Amino acid sequence: MHNRLEQLVEKGIQYISTCSDVEISKKPSPEKWSKKEILGHLIDSGINNLQRFTEIQFENKPYAIRNYSQDGLIKANDYQNSEIKEIVAFWVSINNRIKQIMIQQTEKTLSYKIILPDETNSDLRFLMTDYIDHLEHHLNQIIDK
Repeated sequence: MHNRLEQLVEKGIQYISTCSDVEISKKPSPEKWSKKEILGHLIDSGINNLQRFTEIQFENKPYAIRNYSQDGLIKANDYQNSEIKEIVAFWVSINNRIKQIMIQQTEKTLSYKIILPDETNSDLRFLMTDYIDHLEHHLNQIIDK
């Protein structure tokens, strides 16, 4: 699991390092996110999931997952007008921390029960895998735009 995360982060770094500021900041339309804002969304996802992955270690189970305002966080953090180097460094850093949390997990902790926002039950393994799938989906959006 953590190896896949590491590979995706490296892929993102390599791609973004080849992009111009104009390319990374271009919005396809006013209501759509730029590549920079998609990366900001991945930071927000990382922040929220790092908290989840950490709290589930010591909170009562099943651990309830709460939603967060994706568009609200993009606007509040103003990723569009932020320096790309700072955004990339933060994204890499948060994913390095998440990778360390993933490395520490055991079969027991990966089976910790969670309740998703739609009231369905799952476990930490699903949540961690879903995080990586989500990151890959948005990274592909950045690269394929």
